[in-house]
Amino acid sequence: MDDFGINEMLEMQRALQAKYHDIWEPISPETGKNKLLWMIGEIGEVIDIVKKRGDEAVCGDDETRKRFVEEMADVLMYYNDVLLCFGITADELNRSYQSKFSYNMERW
Repeated sequence: MDDFGINEMLEMQRALQAKYHDIWEPISPETGKNKLLWMIGEIGEVIDIVKKRGDEAVCGDDETRKRFVEEMADVLMYYNDVLLCFGITADELNRSYQSKFSYNMERW
């Protein structure tokens, strides 16, 4: 896989949501807050790995790195659920990201 973009991640999240629609809470603006809270929990797990194992282990220890990347994937999954909940498209995100990037490039 050469590139892994937002559209591909969103499609994968849609597939997961469709498969587990009778178990998981629905994708809707009303559940967006819950998805954000779950994402924050996953970010906490990422932080715990760095805090407990250290940044050198994340970069140099294969098992630590594997766990770290898995938790980062969990963060991205909830992030994409949030995008779905609020109907944010890859194009919309791209435009906003590009705009923010340009702003930050000129900021200081």
